[in-house]
Amino acid sequence: MRILVVEDEPASSKLAHLVLSSDGHDVKQAEAVDKALDEIMASEPEVILLDLGLPNVGGLTLARHLKGDPARKHIVIVAVTAYPERYSREEALAAGCDAYIVKPINTRKLTAQVADIVERLK
Repeated sequence: MRILVVEDEPASSKLAHLVLSSDGHDVKQAEAVDKALDEIMASEPEVILLDLGLPNVGGLTLARHLKGDPARKHIVIVAVTAYPERYSREEALAAGCDAYIVKPINTRKLTAQVADIVERLK
């Protein structure tokens, strides 16, 4: 699978990249929305792991933008947050995210979680 990890925390981004790429996925990274948009155009990811607490333009704004774009609305967006009290599951789903994960990410389950989400949405 082609997966884009949009995460501003380097350690979290590196960990997700390591776990998913070691399981055979083609993983790209972006640390902000503008870089994510460039990477989406370049690599056409099937799945985006999207940190909701991004600086400047937040993850919810990116999710709304992508789901409103007919050429991009098929991309599976998995919201990821360390602040569930600030970014609720309901808010993420209403913005167009297809799933919701609370950090810290369980590295033993991440690949299976992503695969299950994609399978469920087929």
